[in-house]
Amino acid sequence: MRAVVQRVAHASVTVGGETVGEIKGPGLLALVGVTHTDTASEARRLAEKMWRLRILDGELSCSDIGAPLLVVSQFTLYGDARKGRRPTWQAAAPGPVAEPVVDAVVDTLRGLGAHVETGVFGADMSVALTNEGPFTVLLEV
Repeated sequence: MRAVVQRVAHASVTVGGETVGEIKGPGLLALVGVTHTDTASEARRLAEKMWRLRILDGELSCSDIGAPLLVVSQFTLYGDARKGRRPTWQAAAPGPVAEPVVDAVVDTLRGLGAHVETGVFGADMSVALTNEGPFTVLLEV
């Protein structure tokens, strides 16, 4: 399981011109990718890591200040472009496998007390953000 996590002042996701998720920072935008072997166990570990990750200003975490998170599914994090000019998506889990795992990340975060906004799984989404720092990290569990 992978996540690209960005410290943001603002982030939103729209589908078909309608805003479906939005946070005002400080907070984190997490693009989450799932591979075939990922389970709810990895989802919980990733969520706990994001909630307590000390990358906000002053080395604080979302858990320290109650900062919001925007979680967006991103199968392309498992794209492989090492050969040729077109990425392959073989390492990305199919929707029926990935969706419940992404949902488990969101559910775990909410269970920890986080305010979480989301995109729409499988939709063609537009993500807008103001990256603070800029600060971006790759998490893998």
